[in-house]
Amino acid sequence: MALKSVRMITVLCGGVGAAKMLTGLRMVAPDHELLGIVNTGDDLWMHGLRICPDLDTITYTLAGLNNTETGWGLAGESWRVMGELDALGGDAWFSLGDRDLALHLYRTQRLNNGDSLSSITADVLAHFGVGLRLLPVSEDPIATRFSTREHGWMSFQEYFVKFHHDVVVDALAFDGALEARPTAGVLDAIRDAERIVISPSNPLISIGPMVAIDALRSALIARRDDVVVVSPLVGNKALKGPADRLLDELGFSASASGVARFYREIAGTLVIDEHDAHDAPSVAAESMRCVVAPTIMADPATSEALAKVVLHG
Repeated sequence: MALKSVRMITVLCGGVGAAKMLTGLRMVAPDHELLGIVNTGDDLWMHGLRICPDLDTITYTLAGLNNTETGWGLAGESWRVMGELDALGGDAWFSLGDRDLALHLYRTQRLNNGDSLSSITADVLAHFGVGLRLLPVSEDPIATRFSTREHGWMSFQEYFVKFHHDVVVDALAFDGALEARPTAGVLDAIRDAERIVISPSNPLISIGPMVAIDALRSALIARRDDVVVVSPLVGNKALKGPADRLLDELGFSASASGVARFYREIAGTLVIDEHDAHDAPSVAAESMRCVVAPTIMADPATSEALAKVVLHG
């Protein structure tokens, strides 16, 4: 039986960690009480199509259609278009499955017709039977860029996909974030929520582009005591992706205390894994309340248990 939940739970989302967090929260709260604000700093134009990796990963996961082997895209995909493009000598390093391409074609057509990304996202969720609301953090373009020791500045997807994040980063930039306005409904969702959750996504490149928007950051600061962060690290290591390396490379340290240092202005509570319990005093030293709990969402039971901690712990 689901717990009696709060009136609104707002979740800041980026990719796989957010998809798992939302899956757990859906076990203890109905869809209509959940709203995800989703990072768009990873978004790109490729082959003339608008691709929104975090929105799509979360949507596919909530619909039960995600590819668990790759961590992105749809289950049971085929790759005939990319295979033919590669054979022709085209730019095929960023792989898009055949069914996945249909969504990008649809989104691009709608954008070209003047529809907003948020309205398109709502229609895509309805198509897949997902009742939970997702809002892109902004309708304005935001682009995460990396300054790397080996190759200079590069885009998010070049860093993450083309170079497999196997380069040293010495600076980040979120192009457009200072001018970006939060999507309609985003600030209300933060203001009106009884609990604001920051998912166990990469702090620097999944959450960072969103909190670089001044109005959103100010809204979170005003609600700091009600903001709960789930650390993406277990035993000072990221379960997936380069969060630990980036925290070290950019001066925060790959540790629970490093995560706390990044979030201390905007969040009052940090949930850390049992493997990092020894770091609880360091989290407290960053003026954050520390909660220790299992954070690896390996199955429905652990996902549900973490959701309960986040909402009521």
